[in-house]
Amino acid sequence: MEGEFLEREIKWLLKEKYQGRLTPEAKKDIGRLKKGEPLAYLIGDVSFLGCTIDLKTRPLIPRPETEYWTEIAIRDIKKYRPAAECLDIFSGSGCIGVAVLKNVPQSKVDFAEVNQKFLEQIKVNLKINKINPKRYNLIESDIFQNIPQRKRYDYILANPPYLAESKKNLTQKSVLQYEPNKALFAGRDGLNMIKRFLRKARSYLKEEGKIYLEFDSWQKEKIKKVLIAFGYRRYDFFKDQYGRWRFLVLSHNVD
Repeated sequence: MEGEFLEREIKWLLKEKYQGRLTPEAKKDIGRLKKGEPLAYLIGDVSFLGCTIDLKTRPLIPRPETEYWTEIAIRDIKKYRPAAECLDIFSGSGCIGVAVLKNVPQSKVDFAEVNQKFLEQIKVNLKINKINPKRYNLIESDIFQNIPQRKRYDYILANPPYLAESKKNLTQKSVLQYEPNKALFAGRDGLNMIKRFLRKARSYLKEEGKIYLEFDSWQKEKIKKVLIAFGYRRYDFFKDQYGRWRFLVLSHNVD
């Protein structure tokens, strides 16, 4: 099975990057692929809900699970608040916010990302996808640190680091070796960033606003306890396309 998967990746690499030609550069890339380097980094970009997401600075590679719930969020925004003010927090490549801007023409998005290199990557992706600069802001911020306290959003879309250090041995070697660990891991149980986010998130949400939050499937019950502890009362957990608990939608209303 691994051999078949590698063969498919080689074919895709040749098609997407080298127009089917086995050039000397292509042979080098195939060698890197065989050593475990992610195909997305070798090609240099991925497709995400109709957007081209460049990965030159090697942010976290957008996952199908993230694309799944982002599409649901976009349908929600289109239906209820097409002129929504959104926050894409823990932005990374900016794939979530860029997809919102591309698919919801009246929307606006603030991107919050702590890594300056990835903020530059977001700028590239906004330009590639021809997004009007008047529709977005980029904020270098450790979670909510540099977001104005008066700011309120219709939607906050969050894909924080959530992998558990205690389960690191279960993570693919290629992920550990090539993808940014700070965008993946968040303490022993993986909840450090989620707790920090949820502690303040509701104060940046409009009264009828919503938060979409991605997490690891086994964390569901632990996150439920965190929500109760922080006073959240209106929330629902949802599964991804593979039948695993993957994201949470919660509202501002609290006791």
